[in-house]
Amino acid sequence: MSAASQYKNKLGDLLGIFCSKTGIVLIISAAASFGLAGCGKNDPAADQPRAGMALPVTVIEVHPTSVPISAEAVAQTEGSREVEIRPRVGGILLQRLYEEGAAVKAGQPMFLIDPIPYQNALAEAKAQLAEQKARIMQTEREENRLRDLLDTQAISQREYDNAVSENAIAKAALQTAEVRVRDAEINLSYTKVVAPVDGISGRRRFSEGALVEAHNSLLTTLVQLTPIWVRFSLSDSELAQIGGPLNEHRVRQVALILPDGTEYEKKGDLNFAASQIDPSLGTQQLRATFDNSDQRLLPGQFVRARVITGQRDGVFLVPQVAVQTSDLGKSVYVINEKNEATIRPVVAGRWIGKDWVILEGLKAGDKVIVDNIIKLRPGSLVSPHAPAETSEAAPTESPAQSKPDQQT
Repeated sequence: MSAASQYKNKLGDLLGIFCSKTGIVLIISAAASFGLAGCGKNDPAADQPRAGMALPVTVIEVHPTSVPISAEAVAQTEGSREVEIRPRVGGILLQRLYEEGAAVKAGQPMFLIDPIPYQNALAEAKAQLAEQKARIMQTEREENRLRDLLDTQAISQREYDNAVSENAIAKAALQTAEVRVRDAEINLSYTKVVAPVDGISGRRRFSEGALVEAHNSLLTTLVQLTPIWVRFSLSDSELAQIGGPLNEHRVRQVALILPDGTEYEKKGDLNFAASQIDPSLGTQQLRATFDNSDQRLLPGQFVRARVITGQRDGVFLVPQVAVQTSDLGKSVYVINEKNEATIRPVVAGRWIGKDWVILEGLKAGDKVIVDNIIKLRPGSLVSPHAPAETSEAAPTESPAQSKPDQQT
């Protein structure tokens, strides 16, 4: 036998002896390795509480209540009267007679236009009127004189008829002269531009000395703040949720939510509802009126209008954080008699404050879990407590549970 063959035989004998003595150790090590691999991250129960431990949760016991049937929409305020102040006669603007931004009364002068041209026009119209009156006196005397001559047949009938016509023409001209005088007086009065209604004045658009045109030049604006109007619109789907298109008889009340989130203390009434749905937007145009005697609201503000049409009974209010949404719809966790978390499908309506309105799926006395939702699984054992109470401390683990076995 060669040296190489003898070397291989001796090596095989040594390996056999080694394996026979260490086999048990290898088997134990392999079993421990497989056991540790089974406790890896893929274990679905890794995040669950250990057996015998209950997850502390806050619960609320729900009871049926009543909520208003309502819809909200973005709205904008506007003055109940928004008047553009324009001159009725043209001329040079001499003076502004009001304080910009101040309240003015109906009939209060606001601007003065140079009155001299209109004073002269009035004087000329009065002179023409006086001339026409004198002409009438002459034509009347001539008619009377010719009537006497006609009785004596000293003149022809034609001459008398001409005198009568001249007198009638003069009287017609007198009426025209009187109208011209009235027009001149009115134009002269228009040189003082007055406020047509009570309201808050705007800034001036023309300075003194500017030339303004009759009916074209916008001098300023005047807005009536009380009452104030609020314009908004509701879509087809929103109208369907509150019973269909609105009118003045179907709306009980309109509330206003201010930009800071507070509710306006005065309630409003619907004073306009469009008779058709806007085909381009799919909405119904609406308008409400509110008392604004304290001038807290200004035109152009963006607010929210809440329309209340009735009341819905037998519903439940659940905090928004307790409601879960998935492809199958909305659901909540409730506690059964074994203090286990179970999923309950629900039908939700709209939000009221921080709560969902639950229309279907709950019954009186159900205990709904409102926190630690992400840690729950169906059938999880829980330790419930009321919102005002302090959650109980979780059971302390034993040293054997808290520390792994330290074996080599």
